[in-house]
Formats: sequence, C-alpha cells, structure tokens
Amino acid sequence: MIVGLTQIRGVGYMFANTILNVLKINPNQRMGYLSQEQIKSIEEIIKNPSASKFPSWFLNRRKDVETGENKHLITSDIAFTVRNDIEREKTSNSWRGIRHMFGLKVRGQRTRCTGRKGGAVGVAKGGKVTPAAGAEGAAGAEGAAGAEGAAGAEGAAEIGGSDGRS
Repeated sequence: MIVGLTQIRGVGYMFANTILNVLKINPNQRMGYLSQEQIKSIEEIIKNPSASKFPSWFLNRRKDVETGENKHLITSDIAFTVRNDIEREKTSNSWRGIRHMFGLKVRGQRTRCTGRKGGAVGVAKGGKVTPAAGAEGAAGAEGAAGAEGAAGAEGAAEIGGSDGRS
C-alpha cells in the first residue's frame, strides 16, 4: 500500500505512511481492495494535507513565493513550479539565476575538477592541421600530385561521357 502511494510524484514513503496512519488504513492491505470512501479520503489528504492537521514541515512547498502559504505539490505541478522558480531567478539576475544560465553548479559545490559536462573541454577533434613553414616543399609536392590527379580524373570523365550513355 505504501509503495503504491509513493508512485504518485510528490508523495514519499513517510508521507504515504502518515496518510495511512491518519486514516487508520492497514499498510499491508492491497491497493485493489480499498473502498471508494477510502480512496476519496486518500485523494483529499493528498490534495490538501494542511486541512488534515499535517505539520507545515511535512509539506514540500513552504512559504510559496507568490502566495506566501504552505502547499504540497503533486504530479506535474512540481516540475512546473521548479521551472518557474528558475526562470524567476534568471530574470532577476540573482546569483543562482546566473549559475543556472551558464549551466554551472548552483548550491556552492566546488567546480575545479567536477561538473565538466556539457561544455567543450580539451582539444577539438576533426579538421586538417596546416603544415608548418618548414614543410612547404613536401606540401607543394603533394599539392602538385593532387592537382594532376584531379585533372586526370576530369579528363577521364570527359572521355567516359562519350561512350554512348546519354
């Protein structure tokens, strides 16, 4: 029963255990054997736990920035609220918002040797390296051979084009 309630986003193990204790429901009972009244009472407590005399420290959104009240967020409200909080910090140019903008650690962790994901680190791969000034003779020889090979290929294409295929 407890594990089934914890599958709801925003309901943890302790929260589910407390709900079952308040409603005097057996935690070892199977989910499928709940009555409709029990299901309704569980839903009501999850939606508004403060009405059921839950302490404020049990809730996951205390002193909401916009309303100032204690809330308990569930399901998609959690992700939506976190996204809004981060955007608000970015627009106010707070320290945390700036750290979020640059994709750096926000909570004071050290960044000297960790947190290197995302950005380009080290030598860039790919592309040809131009030869040094001392190796011009070798590069010139390669360039001449490449030019001759290209001209030879063009000539072969012209000759091959007149073999009757149109």
